[in-house]
Amino acid sequence: MRFAATFLGLALLAPAIAVAQSASEVERCFQNPAACASGGGGGGAAPPAQAPAPPPAPLAARPAPAPDYTTVLNSPEPDRKKIQESLRTLDKYNGPIDGNLQSEATIKAIGEWQKGRNTPVVGKLTPQEAAQLNAEASRAPIRRLESPPPQTAQPVPLAPARPSNADALKALQDRLAERRKAAEPKANAAAQALVRDLKAYVAADGKGVAGDQFADFAKWYADNKAAGRTVGEITPVIDDHGDAKAGAATTTEIRFETKQGDKTYGQCLVFAWIESTPRKNPQAFGCNDVAAVEKWKTDQALKSAWR
Repeated sequence: MRFAATFLGLALLAPAIAVAQSASEVERCFQNPAACASGGGGGGAAPPAQAPAPPPAPLAARPAPAPDYTTVLNSPEPDRKKIQESLRTLDKYNGPIDGNLQSEATIKAIGEWQKGRNTPVVGKLTPQEAAQLNAEASRAPIRRLESPPPQTAQPVPLAPARPSNADALKALQDRLAERRKAAEPKANAAAQALVRDLKAYVAADGKGVAGDQFADFAKWYADNKAAGRTVGEITPVIDDHGDAKAGAATTTEIRFETKQGDKTYGQCLVFAWIESTPRKNPQAFGCNDVAAVEKWKTDQALKSAWR
């Protein structure tokens, strides 16, 4: 009987306990929603929900391997020569078949072949490209080589015979004679004008334009006069004539006949001048002073029409 009363008391208290627990659970969920059970009330707090795992990261793409050109470049010589022969068959190469795939002509030929295939033009081959090149050449039609037409030998013209030294000398003399003949009238006129001035100077006993223009002649005349020699015949011999930088130039050898008592002496002076009125750059030299005469010609830039 006591047991029944006790059980009845507990049965009556159970709803109150459940209500108290339910109210406490509501307050706890309000203060901390994350700690609240996902299902209905009753029992202990449910474990918090876990966040979903992120999706796996995609694998990075692996870079494409670099083209293999080394294998072909280092291949046996017969293989390299075959590549050159294939290029020649395809009209891409006309150089020697020497197996040198790094020569300028071979690199250019490979580049032309690659250009025709719309592939990168690098002038080198991968093993796959080498196989494709050889296969393409093997399928090319065999061209028939036509024999060139026979050529008739053309006669070789004989070189003209070179003139002998004697003939060359004669030709030179002929040209000189022609040139001198053209210059002779002007040279003679200049020489005769000088002779007239020299004779006038002698006749005037040391006065005149000849002495004024040719100081060395005036000294020569004075020395002969002091030695008691007189001047007789005056004969010109033209030494040279031609154009110079300042005008027409003439060099003339003048031969003087001088007398002293019953003795006759021959003396000689070379007169050089530029034609003008009065004469320009006049000088007189001893006939033996050839170097001085030639230097005067060089200084005047004389282009000889006489020699």
